[in-house]
Amino acid sequence: FGAGNDIGQQLVADPNVAAVGFTGSRAGGLALLATAQRRRVPIPVYAEMSSVNPVFLLPERLATEAAPTATGFAASLTMGAGQFCTNPGLLFAVEGEGLDAFRAALAEALRGRAGDTMLTAGIAAAYREGVLRRAAAQDVRQLAGGVDGAAPAVFETTGKAFRTERGGELQEEIFGAASLLVVCADADELLQAAEILDGQLTATLQAGPADAALVRRLLPVLERKAGRIVYNGWPTGVAVNRAMVHGGPFPATSDGRTTSVGTMAVERFLRPVAYQNLPAGLLDAAAGR
Repeated sequence: FGAGNDIGQQLVADPNVAAVGFTGSRAGGLALLATAQRRRVPIPVYAEMSSVNPVFLLPERLATEAAPTATGFAASLTMGAGQFCTNPGLLFAVEGEGLDAFRAALAEALRGRAGDTMLTAGIAAAYREGVLRRAAAQDVRQLAGGVDGAAPAVFETTGKAFRTERGGELQEEIFGAASLLVVCADADELLQAAEILDGQLTATLQAGPADAALVRRLLPVLERKAGRIVYNGWPTGVAVNRAMVHGGPFPATSDGRTTSVGTMAVERFLRPVAYQNLPAGLLDAAAGR
């Protein structure tokens, strides 16, 4: 036990370590990856680093289910003080019917809500700094929650602002109960915003039956952007089973071909060996070890 950076680097450099699993910041994961690659014998690093887990609020869903959708989002956002790797840090919606009702219901759900205790003093300080930085960002206004302490906070910007060079900054993860609503002018702008997303662990579709055509347009984009696509549910939504994929394209993870939850996770720490033309007796001995 001790300073995480120092001990992490020592562990990854130790010749007795053959593979690494990591959950933490992008900077920390990339530092460990670099150390692993500098070894005489490089080793794999499966780093889960940063994800803002976008939620797409599609038009019919907002028009018919604005209030319960806002309540569900608020519960997902604030669970565990927002300290989940699948915390929904981005919302996308098209300006139209139901959006005002969603805003009002979300503001009510977060009104007067104090922040929960965070894991460490350093994480709490980083959360406060991130929220204050987001509040001061150009073309961003506060929509709900607060900016004091660890209180949950939701901000709003436009699709146009998100698609500018500032979009990279607006995609940055604020580890904790903070999120950003991106209001797009139409479905085409929603698709354009989805195209510039970084890699994610999850992407969520809140949709009604009449949104099917837009869902079909979004799915090919989200399949390239996320390891898990959630339909009319909320993250975390993690189940430990064969179907679970808890991974995603960079920078969500350092290797988007793997999962860190579910039965496939063991493959990160296995190496295949083929026994070609080995006699049956020897093959039995190999399999029995």
